[in-house]
Amino acid sequence: MLQPLPLSTPNRNLVRLTIVRGITWTGFLAAIIFGIEVLGFQLHVLPVISVIVAMGLFNVATWWRLGRPRAVTDTEYLLHWLVDIAGLSLLFYYTGGSTNPFITYLLVPLGIAAATLPWLYAWIIAMAATASYTTMMLVYQPVPQLTNSTIVFGVQLHTLGMWLNFILSGSLLTFFIFKMAHTLRRRDMTLSRTREAALRNEQILAVATQAAGTAHELGSPLSTMAVLLNEMRHEASEQPALIEDIDMLRKQVDTCKQRLQTLVANADRRRLEKPEIRRATPWLENLIQRWLVLRPDVQHRLEVLGKRGQPSIAVDATLEQALINLLNNAADASPDAIVTSLDWDAEEVVIDIRDHGPGVPMSIADQLGDTFISTKSKGMGIGLFLTHATVNRFGGGVSLYNHEEGGTLTEVKLPRIKAGESL
Repeated sequence: MLQPLPLSTPNRNLVRLTIVRGITWTGFLAAIIFGIEVLGFQLHVLPVISVIVAMGLFNVATWWRLGRPRAVTDTEYLLHWLVDIAGLSLLFYYTGGSTNPFITYLLVPLGIAAATLPWLYAWIIAMAATASYTTMMLVYQPVPQLTNSTIVFGVQLHTLGMWLNFILSGSLLTFFIFKMAHTLRRRDMTLSRTREAALRNEQILAVATQAAGTAHELGSPLSTMAVLLNEMRHEASEQPALIEDIDMLRKQVDTCKQRLQTLVANADRRRLEKPEIRRATPWLENLIQRWLVLRPDVQHRLEVLGKRGQPSIAVDATLEQALINLLNNAADASPDAIVTSLDWDAEEVVIDIRDHGPGVPMSIADQLGDTFISTKSKGMGIGLFLTHATVNRFGGGVSLYNHEEGGTLTEVKLPRIKAGESL
């Protein structure tokens, strides 16, 4: 049976408890000094100061323990709360017991323990706090100023103390619970991203496996086509025009075979190879030049918008193929007047690809790149999916927009590599 995940780890909770303890006992010390020096409280100073000093030393020891490699357990965390309740009980015993307006501070460990400890441990804290309060109703060292209606700043001293206790208790509870909830939200976001990444990797693996199998299966028909083309060339020895067409087909078949062989041979190597750091501008210029050789029908213009510095990015063969996929999508939508712009700031490099095609249908805009959905009538969306996955692997992202003047604007954001940095 699966166990529910805790809201936060005992280590983090103990860190927060140590902070809360330091604030609490510092506040109590200030209140006691104010009561003795200003209000003339008749207290047993030595035992009161001894309790505060002992809790201070215990807090220092806790900080030292948190620096040790051994993990904090729920049991250890429970013992810390019991020590706190014991210290509070001793302090309240010497400072008026249940007549002390700060006695309700015992609700603070009860509330925090209920949110951070297992059910049984939370009940132990509840019983300990209740026992302490009950004892303070019967046994304590009285403070006359707390039982008399002493007026301070026009308000009864007991009422003023309750007000201060409310502020202290509320502030500490808010701090602790906010930090705990923040940790919970951050953990949930991390888990969500991990699940998405795992699902995406599974899909990529499935696509890669299918692609490798397809590449292997296509090898035989391509070889057959090459043999048949050779035979057809011999038979058409007296037809120059036909021979020329057959030679062109043979080159295309050889190109397909070479691409498939390269795909199978380099799949693992490309997956495992470490990205290299390249200057963004010459890298993109070289990439576009090689792409235009394959797409001579395209009218393209490159604009470098950044004016300060020469940013560097991490690249490899898979990222180059991802950019080529996006360029091919733009060319397929509208081969005329494609504009690629390069810009950057201190944190990231932005590559925009603008075409003048029909744009992206709003019904599928949010799903592009997440599933096998394509903007093309006969497309499967695999290329765009793999492009998204590749750019995400580099810490970037791909966004598609319908340009206000028509067509599609594809925005690729990649993290900028600072000087001296490496992956």
